[in-house]
Parts: sequence; structure tokens; C-alpha cells
Amino acid sequence: MKKYIAELIGTFVLTFLGCGAAVSLGCAEANTAAVVGTAVAFGLSVVAMAYTIGGISGCHINPAITLGCLVTGRMSLKDACGYMVGQVIGAIIAGALLVYFYGAESGLGANGIAGCNNDVVMALVVEGVLTALFVLVVLGATHKTNGATAGFAGLAIGLALVLIHLVGIHFTGTSVNPARSIGPALFAGGEALANVWVFIVGPFVGALVAAILWKVVEPCEKCEK
Repeated sequence: MKKYIAELIGTFVLTFLGCGAAVSLGCAEANTAAVVGTAVAFGLSVVAMAYTIGGISGCHINPAITLGCLVTGRMSLKDACGYMVGQVIGAIIAGALLVYFYGAESGLGANGIAGCNNDVVMALVVEGVLTALFVLVVLGATHKTNGATAGFAGLAIGLALVLIHLVGIHFTGTSVNPARSIGPALFAGGEALANVWVFIVGPFVGALVAAILWKVVEPCEKCEK
């Protein structure tokens, strides 16, 4: 149960601080400084939580990462379900606090497809590709064969998320995390809620692709160096 609660707390922090930064900074395509600031906020949130709850749950704080770990055999189905439930609850609590602080009219940092010219297919591809890259980094950085650099895994993952956001904010506001999208969308309503499925399906498909790619290139611990 502690692992699930840790995931709830971690996802709350990621969603609240990341989306809160997006609202506070006025993140928009025309505001380059705000885009960079928002990307850094999401990345730093991951780094902070990695060193806070990493020893408890591994700090997935993202259902897509949990799915990748499930498919690659790193966790049981029971734990995967518990993680995902905790993650979504944490994001919903964050969404509730965001609407209390900023009001639903602020947008709450919710994801959208306007940057893709409202092309659902393009948004799905963007989220799928970016999530695949992100989950691949997570699977590689946390693999047993990286024992010598294991202490830096959280930093590598956080920096990767910064890069992912710098590319994706222009298109979808960057989700690569179904829980992070669900929380704000429930309170923002409107198009954010109508399109939230895109930010569930896209990341999950991307996570599956990453898991398959990782199984192809995964280092063998018993192989000769």
C-alpha cells in the first residue's frame, strides 16, 4: 500500500507543480520564456520526486511508465493497477487544488489538440512518439546493468522530460502521462475533457512501442562484455 500512496503523492506533485507553473507563467507558443519555464518545472518535479519516493515505489508517477514496466516484466499486474489508481487519484487531487487556486477559466494547464490544427491523428502520433522516447529513457536509465550510474537515473529522466516538453508543448501542451492529463481535464471541462482520451490512448500506445523496442535491445546481464 505504501507504494501506491507514494505514487499518489508523486503524481500530485508533478501535476500540481508542472501545470501550476504553466498557468502561472502563462505558457503559450508565443511566450518562449514561459514554455521553457514550464518544461523545466515538469522536469524538476520528476527529479525531486525521484529522490523522494524512488526508494519506495520507483517513482513512476505516470501510468505510461507503469505500463512499460508491466510489459517488460518489471512488475506484477496487481501492482501496476495499484500504481495507476494512485497516480490518477493524485492527479485529480492536484486538479482540484489547481481549480481552487486559479479557477477553471485559467485552463489549468490541461492538454489540447489546437496546436495540431485540431487534427486528432496528429495529436495521437505526437503523444505516441514522445511517450515512446520518454519511456525508453526510463527503461534504460533504470535497468540493472546501469548500476554504476543508478543514482543519476532520476536526473536523466527529469532532463529527458524537459526536452520532451520543449518539443511537445507547441503541439499538445505535452502530456506523455495519462494521469497528468486526466486531473486538470476533469475540472477544466470543455474541449480539454472531450479530448482527454487522446492523452490516454497516445501515451499508452507509445509506452507499448517503447517496451517492445526495449525488449529488442535490452542488455543481457550474463552476456560477456
